[in-house]
Amino acid sequence: MKRLLLIAFTSLALPAALARADAKAPKTVHAKVDLELARAAAVAKVPKGTLTSHQLEHDHDHLRYSFWFVEPGKSGVKQVSVDAETGKVVKVKHESIEAEQKEKAKELKPHR
Repeated sequence: MKRLLLIAFTSLALPAALARADAKAPKTVHAKVDLELARAAAVAKVPKGTLTSHQLEHDHDHLRYSFWFVEPGKSGVKQVSVDAETGKVVKVKHESIEAEQKEKAKELKPHR
């Protein structure tokens, strides 16, 4: 009898537990805008700059491309963020060399 109750309980509880776990799992999100279109939008904001790097970032349940440029005659870098769903430029920010180094060091630290 105990065995029958155990089987009945697990057959009812297990699917519910799996459904709850699946609901908490992060959803895979894909960029709707391809890299080349996002790059073109970023380059248009910094036409005299040289693209040094780029990255697809997941930021607060939202995807964005970030592009970093160096500009002739200016120190630091210019970061251009492009929404990966719409292709629109959402932020253009100039960072000093020190600020950029601090940001990179912060990204390399392990999260707790």
